[in-house]
Amino acid sequence: QVQLVESGGGLVQPGGSLRLSCAASGNIFSWGVMGWHRQAPGSQRELVATITTGNVTNIADAVKGRFTISRDNAKNTVYLQMNNLKPEDTAVYVCNAEYIDFRYYSLNAWGLGTQVTVSS
Repeated sequence: QVQLVESGGGLVQPGGSLRLSCAASGNIFSWGVMGWHRQAPGSQRELVATITTGNVTNIADAVKGRFTISRDNAKNTVYLQMNNLKPEDTAVYVCNAEYIDFRYYSLNAWGLGTQVTVSS
């Protein structure tokens, strides 16, 4: 069974930093693109950043220059370094991972999310 477990969320003041982690596990053939989405109350889920196994990244314009995504393929873990946080970054951050199972089907897995609150 595939599982994604996020950690690192919390309460931080504006201008502060947080680092989110997402550890992926499961008996599968291979992992693919991993990334982060976020959903604020009353808003739709939006893409924050993605990263391929070759470390090609895609960062949303709203967080470009402040957030960095990275991954450790040996640990099947993706990270989101968030700097200069703003109140509008407050949301539940959810990890996502594409993977290939042993039937060679391409599938998607989602974590449960971790709350990030930016407030003074």
